[in-house]
Order: sequence, then structure tokens, then C-alpha cells
Amino acid sequence: MRGDHGSVRSNRISQQPFDKYQQEEPKPMPLGDKCNYLCPYFRCNKRALSIQIKYVKGTPQKIGFCRWVGDTCIAGECQYAYCEKRALLPGNKCAFAINKKETVEEIEQELEREDDIENKIKDVVARKLGKKGYDAI
Repeated sequence: MRGDHGSVRSNRISQQPFDKYQQEEPKPMPLGDKCNYLCPYFRCNKRALSIQIKYVKGTPQKIGFCRWVGDTCIAGECQYAYCEKRALLPGNKCAFAINKKETVEEIEQELEREDDIENKIKDVVARKLGKKGYDAI
């Protein structure tokens, strides 16, 4: 009898589709433009990050705890923090959160401001030195 059960169990093969085991790529989870320790790409070089559940006013919240320091995780401000996708920028900013169109627009606005300042300086120098001083610039 044991032989029958053993042979039946060994012949059973799970017929679950292969797609069930393939996971979708996780999505980054920045908080605003800041790095977040709950992001699937966030890593601690000391392997000291542990996610704990704390209850704040009766609602559970996930809190990152640094076992190395013994305090809450400061995410991208820590010198041991890094991003698997290399998206952690200086100032605890996430490259996924920064919109490239906004940065291009900001650069253009900054260049326009610099041109305005340069034109104002030329006008002041022209008034003080006359036309000869203006040609020298």
C-alpha cells in the first residue's frame, strides 16, 4: 500500500502556469523627490536595515530601523545607503522622482536669469565709463 501512495505522489506534477512564478519588476517608491527606505531598490551596505511595524494612533506603519546605530533609518542621508539602480543622488534625492522636463526648464530659466544679470552689468558699466568702456566689454 505504501508503494502505491508513494508512486502516485511522485508522479504528480504541478500544472501551474510558468507566468505565475515570474514577478513583475518592482517600482521605485520615493517620497516626493527623497529616497525612501521602503523602496525595493534601497539597500544598506552594513546590512543593518530592518523594517518594523510601529503603531501610531492605532494604525500600523512600517518604520526602517538601523540595527547598527540602534535608531530609525535616515535613508539616503546615511553614508552606507545605496540604490541598486544607482538612482540615489547627492542630497538624498531619487533620480526616478526628478522629472527631466522640469530640470531642462529650470536650466533654461537659470540661463535667462544669467543673461539678464549680464545685460544689467553691461548697462551699468556703459553708464559709468561711457561708450568706450562698453566696447571694451
